[in-house]
Amino acid sequence: MSVREEHLVELVDDDGRAQGEATVSAAHQPPGRLHRAFSVLLVAPDGRVLLQRRAAVKTRFPLRWANSCCGHPAPGESLVTAANRRLGEELGVGPVELTEAGVYVYYAEDPATGRVEFEYDHVLRADVPADLPVRPDPAEVAELRWVDPTTLEADLDVDPRAYAPWLGGVVNRLLRPSRPAGTAGPDATPAGPCADEVNEAAERSGGR
Repeated sequence: MSVREEHLVELVDDDGRAQGEATVSAAHQPPGRLHRAFSVLLVAPDGRVLLQRRAAVKTRFPLRWANSCCGHPAPGESLVTAANRRLGEELGVGPVELTEAGVYVYYAEDPATGRVEFEYDHVLRADVPADLPVRPDPAEVAELRWVDPTTLEADLDVDPRAYAPWLGGVVNRLLRPSRPAGTAGPDATPAGPCADEVNEAAERSGGR
């Protein structure tokens, strides 16, 4: 088991209220325990978004294309602090300003590893320069590519198994934000979500 699997995540109820904690490993064992997570999309000036192909050693959905960066805040930790930490660890990027586009609840079982994703996922956007230097960690990231999000949304319907099951909901929040946009600096915490902003979603063919 990797050290990261022993880190703590924040368990939440259906409205995103903290309900305790569990290790990453325990939260992702079947049948899964709902916990707080974040998904970051880095957006270039031309509107394209950075995707990463998850490394082969990932314990959930390895070698699938996903958003720029994913992770879990520690119990009580700021989303922005946690997201900037993971951007640095995975991509060598940050700190950046992040805007919360909404929240997305999903459940998906990984047929390859038997793990489960059951996450209350805060979707965070960062607008970055076209020449953003990126230094991916090969233990985290197999490949990177910039894509048009509308084209990506269409391709998710054509070839869903090439992508992580949460990516469709993340892209949907980017293209159709579910709250007034708010900007957060590197040490800020985005405002908490409202219950009516959360949708349930499962992998079409069936998390981080």
